[in-house]
Amino acid sequence: MLTFKVTTVGASEGFILNKEAKARLGVQKGDTLYLTEAPDGALRITPYNPDFQRQMALAEQIMHDDREILRALAK
Repeated sequence: MLTFKVTTVGASEGFILNKEAKARLGVQKGDTLYLTEAPDGALRITPYNPDFQRQMALAEQIMHDDREILRALAK
């Protein structure tokens, strides 16, 4: 388990990721992290944008359902 302390960062508050946390998340300086809520109410920090994931799932469904229309439009 990794632990972090909340600290002042400029006019806001935040926490600093150590090398181990950065490696486990696969992030580097300048990357964006997302705080999401899990179904059980727990909070998760992830480098993956949940909105983008939902958009891609919707796009894949549309491409599957309407593949004939898309094929015709590609000609």
